[in-house]
Amino acid sequence: MATELNHIIIWCNDQPATAAFFAGVLGRPAPRTFAHFHVVDMDNGVSLDFMEKHGTVSPQHYAFLIDEEDFDTAFARISAAGLDYWADPACTRRGEINHNDGGRGLYFQDPNRHLLEIITRPYGAR
Repeated sequence: MATELNHIIIWCNDQPATAAFFAGVLGRPAPRTFAHFHVVDMDNGVSLDFMEKHGTVSPQHYAFLIDEEDFDTAFARISAAGLDYWADPACTRRGEINHNDGGRGLYFQDPNRHLLEIITRPYGAR
């Protein structure tokens, strides 16, 4: 049997807003409701299940592999929303896009300060 990631729970302070943020930036269909989750479905069968948490949410890192055209579209959404972005996970290269492994990538934060990454090439692709 193959082992695959099926879903991941993402803690947040506002389920509808956070799920809509992810879906909007990544160009995904509107979130759906399943039990007490707001769910964003990805193309590879993995779902992002947003769970409400009262109090402080510990920031995590989530990386999304997208194609060049989707990168342009996502970058336009990030820019239009006035979001800060960085070329590196330490957030020292503000306003830059990286070109790691011959692709493009950047980091930005969601409303809960999770560090999101979009890349057009998987690491080690070169």
